[in-house]
Amino acid sequence: MKKRVVFAVVMLLSFGFSLCGYASDIELAKKSTLEAILQRGELLVGMEAGYMPFEMADKKGDFIGFDIDVAKEMAKAMGVKVSFVNTAWDGIIPALVTEKFDIIISGMTVTQERNLKINFADPYIVIGQTILLNKKHEGKVTSYKDLNDPQYTVTSKLGTTGEQAIKRLMPKANYKSFEVQAEAMLEVVNGNADAFVYDLPICVTFMAQYGAGKLVFLDEPFTYEPLAWAVRKGDPDFLNWLNNFLSQLKNDGRYEIIYNKWIKTTDWIKDIE
Repeated sequence: MKKRVVFAVVMLLSFGFSLCGYASDIELAKKSTLEAILQRGELLVGMEAGYMPFEMADKKGDFIGFDIDVAKEMAKAMGVKVSFVNTAWDGIIPALVTEKFDIIISGMTVTQERNLKINFADPYIVIGQTILLNKKHEGKVTSYKDLNDPQYTVTSKLGTTGEQAIKRLMPKANYKSFEVQAEAMLEVVNGNADAFVYDLPICVTFMAQYGAGKLVFLDEPFTYEPLAWAVRKGDPDFLNWLNNFLSQLKNDGRYEIIYNKWIKTTDWIKDIE
């Protein structure tokens, strides 16, 4: 008899703990950014226009690019409209944390430093750092290792993984940082610097726009950089939805269409020049 009573008590306690856990899960779900988006009827996307071909403004001032198309597909899957919040890169993570928008979709590389402050969904594309070299060094400089020398001046954008790669892998080079990546690249075109280090897609773009007769493109990435969408910490429901959306996007043909449009060709350049 005593054994039955003890068993019943244990079962009741277990059931009680299960109910408490279930209630906690429900409360957590209600606080999810996903619920806020659905109630608002609008997905707010943080990004910094200017990272070609991921997010930029066309001649009419409309935002276009790889990430813009993905965000529109995301909003469509949610059944809401989408709005883009153009934000300076050095303030984009604080703006996410303070709820100025719901998600960062802006070609952001997953780093351990960033991951301390925010959470990342699964990577949606993997890129790496490449080099645009002043043509006078053609044949003499064949990799980033050759640039690790005080005789060379290397440029990139402030606060990016390009800057991190230079400091980590080319510490002996003279480094000049710029707030706008195009300015850093033009420093090389104009002969005031020797090499520009940046993500593969944007180097492809700059080479098509400015490289003829002036630049050499060392197009083999020398870093591994997964790009992912960033969200606030403590929101497993939103992360779950995003990862499932990404899987669907990549397997139903939509991702391939977007990738081919923005990464495999540079036909879109005519819309921004």
